[in-house]
Amino acid sequence: MSHEYRVFGLQGIPEIEPGDDLPGRLAEAAEQAGGFEDGDVVVVAQKVVSKAEGRIVRLNDVIASPEAIELAGDRDPRHVQVILDETARIVRSRPPLLISETRHGFICASAGVDASNAKGAGTLILLPLDPDASAAGLRAGLRKHA
Repeated sequence: MSHEYRVFGLQGIPEIEPGDDLPGRLAEAAEQAGGFEDGDVVVVAQKVVSKAEGRIVRLNDVIASPEAIELAGDRDPRHVQVILDETARIVRSRPPLLISETRHGFICASAGVDASNAKGAGTLILLPLDPDASAAGLRAGLRKHA
């Protein structure tokens, strides 16, 4: 019995925007690549899920607290405020590094708040509110499109 794993990225997925039908977008791209097969494992980056769910913050809408200003170091204090807003507790702080526990119980840098690949300067992407529910919804949506 041969065990084989193949990994490939789906081409043709447009930039995901808040409110997009992510399962529909993935199903369309998969169909162009020959469709999903039984046993396929679909891996989707958290950032894509977060964008579809609208977990985006614009720094212009954020007011930094005194704690955020103190912890900021050379970072924008508004960015640190968003991290604090997503943090259940700070595990380690050495500005500008913040290791925190999220409300999900994840221990990670900056509470998973990320500016890379965000649309436009001053935009941050947050973790999904409920990653398990996000995964379940994605799975159900993909099955509906199958």
